Amino acid sequence: MQKAIDRIDWEKCELLPVIVQDVENNEVLMMAYMDKEALELSLSTKIAHYFSRSKQRIWKKGESSGHIQKIHSFNIDCDNDTLLIKVTQEGVACHTGRRTCFFTELESGDVKNEVEVELENAYGVIDTLYHTIQERKNADPSTSWTAKLLSKGENTILKKVVEEAGEYCFAHKDNDEKEMVYEAADLTYHMLVALASKNISPDRIKQELASRFGMSGIAEKNSRDK
Repeated sequence: MQKAIDRIDWEKCELLPVIVQDVENNEVLMMAYMDKEALELSLSTKIAHYFSRSKQRIWKKGESSGHIQKIHSFNIDCDNDTLLIKVTQEGVACHTGRRTCFFTELESGDVKNEVEVELENAYGVIDTLYHTIQERKNADPSTSWTAKLLSKGENTILKKVVEEAGEYCFAHKDNDEKEMVYEAADLTYHMLVALASKNISPDRIKQELASRFGMSGIAEKNSRDK
């Protein structure tokens, strides 16, 4: 009998939607995507691996936080284009520190679940800030500066990036170390807002920087100019 993985039309779907349930109580924890390589890794290790659209790479669930998912079963739907996996969740499933990603009531906007785990130490301040900015997209602009900035659109977002870059340069020229640190933090925040507006994870910046190790600056620039 043909294996289910071989019946998946990878050219058509490329990324397979994956619904993740708790094996003990069938609570839906999250929804993610797998490409063929991520599915093969998940099948062979029985640890959940996904393809992150924002990071543009395969990631092992819990690779930073340690909150891995041990897979007990894989089930493909009748159209061979959606996967259901049942897992034992170590820690929490959501990057917000909540047990499940489905904690907001759609019509009222009420948040049902409390944060169970503070994840800043696990993810690092840059990733935590990026995720916080993403969450602020749905916040009230009258109570959130980030939401207000995002609501004003691309021109305002980019104007702040240029403004903060300029202020850092002035601090640098003045040789004011305290101001350099302060303005660099402001610039980093506004760069993350700009990236979040395009759903580009800072992980992709890290990947790009990592790819340049062992390549001289001149060689790297020449590779972009071709």
